[in-house]
Amino acid sequence: GPELVDSLLDVVRKECENCDCLQGFQLTHSLGGGTRSGMGSLLISKVRDEYPDPIMNTFSVVPSPKVSDTVVEPYNATLCIHQLVENTDETYCIDNEALYDICFRTLKLATRTYGDLNHLVSATMSGVTTWLRLPGQLNADVRKLAVYMVPIPRLHFFMPGFAPLTA
Repeated sequence: GPELVDSLLDVVRKECENCDCLQGFQLTHSLGGGTRSGMGSLLISKVRDEYPDPIMNTFSVVPSPKVSDTVVEPYNATLCIHQLVENTDETYCIDNEALYDICFRTLKLATRTYGDLNHLVSATMSGVTTWLRLPGQLNADVRKLAVYMVPIPRLHFFMPGFAPLTA
């Protein structure tokens, strides 16, 4: 993680220089894996240090003991949650077990692939960010969402719901 973060920050810096009106950052990661949670936490922390004003928004896949692939997932998630509390403004928690249940019970998939799970995550992300991408009556931006939805700065964790799901 630490050896890659400088090259990632260079990419972030170049993208920020091309922006006319930088509102914030959006990161998708998992809380369970060492690379995904550790690298994600480190990147969030470094970006927050370099760019303190823009909104930091994450879509975080939360591990579950029923569908866990490693025994250290709860520890990685616990360590990562602290970084999310301190360094993000909006965190959408996506339940990994719910993703598997949707694939099995609702979509009736006999075998689930990461592509199936990623499709559900991307559909959720698309639904959550619709108001940013499409014109509407709410002339909103990312900061307004944080102002309206977050009562206390450290309570910025959302549980998105997605319906209807059809096979």
